[in-house]
Amino acid sequence: MTSAARSTGQLLAISDLHIGYEENRALVESMRPTSDDDWLLVAGDVAETVTDIRWALKSLAGQFRKVIWAPGNHELWTHPKDTVTLRGTARYQYVVDLCRDMGVTTPEDPYPVWDGPGGPVVVAPLFLLYDYSFLPAGCTTKDEGLAHARGTGVICSDEYLLHPDPYPSREAWCRARVAETELRLAAIPGDLPTVLVNHYPLDRHPTDVLWYPEFAMWCGTRLTADWHRRFRVAAMVYGHLHIPRTTWHEGVRFEEVSVGYPREWRRRPHPPGKLRRILPLEVGTVDR
Repeated sequence: MTSAARSTGQLLAISDLHIGYEENRALVESMRPTSDDDWLLVAGDVAETVTDIRWALKSLAGQFRKVIWAPGNHELWTHPKDTVTLRGTARYQYVVDLCRDMGVTTPEDPYPVWDGPGGPVVVAPLFLLYDYSFLPAGCTTKDEGLAHARGTGVICSDEYLLHPDPYPSREAWCRARVAETELRLAAIPGDLPTVLVNHYPLDRHPTDVLWYPEFAMWCGTRLTADWHRRFRVAAMVYGHLHIPRTTWHEGVRFEEVSVGYPREWRRRPHPPGKLRRILPLEVGTVDR
């Protein structure tokens, strides 16, 4: 873990920038800190191509004191439009190296300590994937769940674009990542709370409001269902669902901080792309 000098800044968060859309690229161009000491947490789905990932994270790293990135499924896609054709762990490592070249903190780096207002807390970016354990009602196996999803026409593009190489499956990759990450989190000093940043929620409850409940299969793993209690979590920051809101679960704050696609955010009453303040906690923060 690394420690930052005490500051007066804010710990801010955003996810699901999807800058392949020009409207979303413009939102990134306009993102600014509130002070020279602000950190920004980026909880995945920046873009599908390495060129776009590099542009967005470099732009943000030039504005904020520190940028901390956790990968989404879109960064891991081997997309036909991308000139980088690496798959699985090789692609992930490529993007990690890209981030390090720009000074962006990744899940492979020492966890930094936010020592500003609301701190000190350990900020841990995570890469965990999913294991199909958030099954549709009435299904008991992955195969049953996928068959049900195909019957409804709801299939995540990961099934075609996110390759687990060299693991035999995405769930095997997930299990390996969970085991490795669990050891790292357990090594954090017991007197320090944490902010966990993951593309997917650590618990299934945020998926209860999905319009298409079958999609929950691609939204996390039951293996992390108690992490918000075990690891002294002050806030769990995630994206992926494109349902920005704050919820409380067993006394722990879960923050979905996604921008989403233009067709989604145009329907919302609030301006898109507003950075969510994670720390210090805003007075009157409620479920929304």
